[in-house]
Formats: sequence, C-alpha cells, structure tokens
Amino acid sequence: MIPELLSALPLTLAIMFVALIAGFCLALVATTFRVRRVPVISQLADLYVSYARSVPVVLQLFVAFYGLPMLAGLFHIEDIFTATIASMVGLSLYHGGYLSEVMRPAYLAVERGQHDAADSMGYSFRQKLTRIVAPQALHIALPGYGNSVIYLIHNVALVMYIGAADVMATAHLIMERAYNQYQFGTYLVLAVLYSLLCLIAWLIVRVFERRSAKYTSKTAQANIKLTPSV
Repeated sequence: MIPELLSALPLTLAIMFVALIAGFCLALVATTFRVRRVPVISQLADLYVSYARSVPVVLQLFVAFYGLPMLAGLFHIEDIFTATIASMVGLSLYHGGYLSEVMRPAYLAVERGQHDAADSMGYSFRQKLTRIVAPQALHIALPGYGNSVIYLIHNVALVMYIGAADVMATAHLIMERAYNQYQFGTYLVLAVLYSLLCLIAWLIVRVFERRSAKYTSKTAQANIKLTPSV
C-alpha cells in the first residue's frame, strides 16, 4: 500500500509546485495592478481575486477541467488539457487570488512615510518596491503566505474529483481493490503524508521569517539615505 501511494506522490508534488510558482506570479501581477489602481485593469484584477476567494476550490477545478477544452475549441486548438493540466491551472488561479489578498495588505502595512521618503528621493516604483517596500512587506506577508501554502497542500487532494491520479485518488483505488477493508490504515497513511508536507512547508517559511525579521523600518530608512536613486 505505502509504495503504491508513494509512487503517486511525484504527481501530487508536481501539481503543488506548479500551482505555487504560477500562483505567486499571478498574485504579484494582480497585487501590482491593485495597489497602483490602473484603470480597468485594476478592476479586472479585483474581479479575479474575488472569483478565486469566493468560489469553492473544487468548483474552480471543475471550471478549469471543462472550460479549458471549450476555450481551446474557440481557437481551433487540439484539446491538450488533461486532468493534470486542469488541476495545475485551477489551483494556480485559486492560489494566486488568495495570495494577492496576503500581498496587498502587507504592501499597504508599510509605513506611508517609507513610500513618501522613497518618492522624494526620486525612486521609480520598481526601485521603491525592490529596495524599500518589498523587504518590509515580505516580513509582514510571510505568516499569511505560510498559511496559503498549507491551504494549497490541503486542496491538492481535491484534484481526484476531476480525474488526476494523485495520492488521494490512488488511495481510493487501493481501497476499492481491497473491497474497502483498509480504510482506516490508508487514510492514516495519507494523514501522515500530508502532515509531513505541511510541516516541511511551515519549517521553510519559518526560516525565511527569521531571516527577514532583521529588516525593519529603521534599516529601510538607512537604505533610503545611503542608496542613490539612479
């Protein structure tokens, strides 16, 4: 049983890592537009975040699974969207929208004086973000980011409903072959497996939290004074 479950683990991890990376990129883009209030685009970003946060994750997976082939058909593209790809797309959209609501408050939580000081020094938005705001916002956002990663790990288990052969789907196949004789043992192994994944994610986030704790508003002010604006 355990070897068969572990054989499905790479697919589960692949879905999770793709959703983590793609979701982070989506959240970064959406948050940038939302904090800068770009006309029309900001409203579209708000709509995307509202969709990702309001619609149940399993329903988002179904929308991706059935919607992507229809979208491909409109452009006369051969249907290449398997359950695995649909899982990656659906979870990436969910994670990006959820994470944007972690990034945006963290950005806004940085003291207004930090923004004004960087603006007075002639910093561009990119310079202000990378040199002054982002390091402080990162420390603020990390606890929420850690929670979002754990929620994502939990929600990967839902991809079985659209046919992706992850560890949860494999566990159900194992139990069906055994005529449902080993439910407790199988679910207990899954619980341990998901607990270990969440523990690893939590430990990694904690390392980044400790490293980012040294970056305070005082060090940011020092950077403003010492770093040229060109």
